[in-house]
Amino acid sequence: MQGGERYNSISDYLKKEFGRKTVKLSIEAGFTCPNRDGSIAYGGCAFCSSGGSGELASSIPEQIELLSAKWPDACYLAYFQSHTNTYAPVSVLRSKYYEALNDPRISGIVIATRPDCLGDDVLDLLEEINQKHFIWVELGLQTIHPETADMMGIGYHADVYDRAVDSLLSRGIRVVTHLILGLPGETREMMLDSVRHICSREIFGIKLHLMNIVRTSRLYEMMPDYVPFDSIDEYVDLVISCLEIIPPEISIHRLTGDVPRRLLVSPEWSYLKRTILNSINRELRARDTYQGAAL
Repeated sequence: MQGGERYNSISDYLKKEFGRKTVKLSIEAGFTCPNRDGSIAYGGCAFCSSGGSGELASSIPEQIELLSAKWPDACYLAYFQSHTNTYAPVSVLRSKYYEALNDPRISGIVIATRPDCLGDDVLDLLEEINQKHFIWVELGLQTIHPETADMMGIGYHADVYDRAVDSLLSRGIRVVTHLILGLPGETREMMLDSVRHICSREIFGIKLHLMNIVRTSRLYEMMPDYVPFDSIDEYVDLVISCLEIIPPEISIHRLTGDVPRRLLVSPEWSYLKRTILNSINRELRARDTYQGAAL
């Protein structure tokens, strides 16, 4: 593992890639989502907040100004985070992506999207960028289980994700996959099956999200009393089991999830991000285990 850690953290990978601290700038590019504008559905996935998972997004200059005091020598990646960031005509995508890349302070881009929003023209553009710039594409799979995907109103199943990953990998583009731990109705083994499935392909990275119930989501309206995990210890135990079945070459981009505390309903301890991460690291050491240990 890099940096003496028990898992392959993306922060260590990026420091090695660019030679210094690398920070993602979450930007709001004005995109919507086919699950919001009526192309597939309205209102978004049941777990999504009204901000499309981008409440913390702001402009590039604003964020660099705020962060430069803490990390004066950092380099930056423009993170197209909110909603579906390939859901627009290619001419619009090209303009927005290159506007970010043309900023001399930006060392690359990260694009979060849905696997059903990657037409050939979009893939061509991403391949073009990949030939000249650092890039990875984030795909929101969340779960491989169709019953969960349908209940959450995601609008696609794992087969769509599989085709998207294959298309991106065939063009040499890095892929990072999002999974949510704690979706309603899913057992521990179901969640581990989702991890196993995405690790069957040579993806670049994984984001494991703690299921947060937020006040602005449809899930809160559907299940206002739902609590995904009873304690930090229960969640930590699951995350460690996930890490143990993830190949060590896959970078770990997230091990929990955070939303503005004012929006959080449950788990009530979810905002304690540092406490959760410290608990994961402490328990890994206590068990003398590490990423890939169960493979």
